[in-house]
Amino acid sequence: MHAYEVIVNFFKQGGFFLYPIALIWAIGLVIAVERFVYLSKVGSGNKHLWDDLQPLFESGNFKQASTAVADSDTALAQVMRYGLSRVQSARRRDDIEKAMEESLVEVIPHLERRTHYLAALANIGMLMGLFGTVLGLINAFAAVAQANPAEKASLLSASISVAMNNTALGLLVAITLLLSHLYLETKTTNIVDSLEVATVKFLNSITERTLPAAGGAAARAPEAREARA
Repeated sequence: MHAYEVIVNFFKQGGFFLYPIALIWAIGLVIAVERFVYLSKVGSGNKHLWDDLQPLFESGNFKQASTAVADSDTALAQVMRYGLSRVQSARRRDDIEKAMEESLVEVIPHLERRTHYLAALANIGMLMGLFGTVLGLINAFAAVAQANPAEKASLLSASISVAMNNTALGLLVAITLLLSHLYLETKTTNIVDSLEVATVKFLNSITERTLPAAGGAAARAPEAREARA
């Protein structure tokens, strides 16, 4: 109950600008929580899918890998679908690699969606807190200049309270949202890096088991012609 009274008094003494700053903070926290839940789900889903796919790739069982990927809706599954669909038709590693790079271009924007809003909201909240602070100081100087001597102390105290409360809330919004932005950016980067690592491992397994055979047959063809000549 004491904490509730402190918060209520904080807003009563802070003036009008505390409410839009608090609204910006609430929007930012909702975005941060939504992105955290989404990225955590993506990261966990990718890890579990890769644990299933890795032994299949190592054994060369690409047909079963295609089935596992088709049944999954994770980001890794989307990337692997592009690669596995090119295994039969591709003649070079570059053909499969380009297809998977195309899938990454589609996946990454979904991972980064709305995260950049947090930095913008942090700056807006801090600037609004600064604006509220300036208005509070303006009112403080006006109170000192125009009020009766008996009322100057109370009016000055109230105006300074408005200024300091706006500064405090603006800084709190900026710090929390910027930290959330930094954390989510790091989490997104880790997921993207894991997708790229999985792509490279998949390409290596394809190269070792499929493409060299075709390349070897192509290389032996000229030798056979020379022997017949």
